[in-house]
Amino acid sequence: MSASARETLLLVQKCAHTFSFYDLATGQAEKHIVLPNFPHEFTVDPKRRRAYVGHYGIETASHLGDVGGHSVFVIDLDSREHVATLNLWPFYRPHGLTVDSEGRLFVMSEAHNVLLRFSDPVNRHVPDLAVPSGGYKTHLFALTKDAQTAYALNLLSNTVTKIKPNDPTFTPVAMVPGPVPEGNVLSADESLLYVANRGDDTIVAVDTASMKIVASGKTRRDPNRVYRFRGAQGQDLLLTTNSGEHSLSVFGTDLQERRCFALPSNPLALSFHPADRAVYISFQDETVRRLNLDSFEFEQEIKTLREPDSSYVWQH
Repeated sequence: MSASARETLLLVQKCAHTFSFYDLATGQAEKHIVLPNFPHEFTVDPKRRRAYVGHYGIETASHLGDVGGHSVFVIDLDSREHVATLNLWPFYRPHGLTVDSEGRLFVMSEAHNVLLRFSDPVNRHVPDLAVPSGGYKTHLFALTKDAQTAYALNLLSNTVTKIKPNDPTFTPVAMVPGPVPEGNVLSADESLLYVANRGDDTIVAVDTASMKIVASGKTRRDPNRVYRFRGAQGQDLLLTTNSGEHSLSVFGTDLQERRCFALPSNPLALSFHPADRAVYISFQDETVRRLNLDSFEFEQEIKTLREPDSSYVWQH
């Protein structure tokens, strides 16, 4: 990053119904873009020009009486404006989203268990392909670097399914990693998928070729996310955010816990700083805190609006 470049924390605040810009140097809010109620996850394109925000549309899946949203909001990061809305209808409650290296946007409809592809989301505001996830209440997914394979996490069928996002003729391959699988991350070589199971407080490694469990470990209570990062010695390590006891755990790739420490509130989401050895954790106490991955000490606290959720450090 050049000396003149700036860093901004991009943040969806689900219960404040905003997509927000926070200056990282000062922690001060610069702009809040008000969106329709309950935006949720978001992703940023590889050129860091646009953010795509899913309109989940209800506070949680347990809030009955409303099917949720069926849109993705396009935010121009340079102008800091909501410039377009992508239409997912008749598929509702977008949750997991990612953009591949070609700029194609992939969006998971949790309500209808369908992965949608927008091959040109800048110019075409409806999907050009829909592929079934092969499970029920599909919440998140992991996409390979070449975007030819995805692994869907299905909360209600307790499965992980291997699917082909660009091939609707492929039959999903299902396996059971444990009850209520949600958190997930691929290994660096994509030969393993690490899955955190909220139903029995476990973390497992799934061989992506055979779709079999090859290692398992015990987490703290209710691990809702798992992330991969490089340790100080260059080794791969895993983080789990343990929502049930407000803690963060560090695991080796052998899935043995290396350390665990208490967090100040319920962790909601986490994002990595692209250059420094740090992460930004969103908390239910309406803060985002910067955590140093070497010292495991908090170095900064940003006061936010209601329900800070997904974040991204935008260098510009």
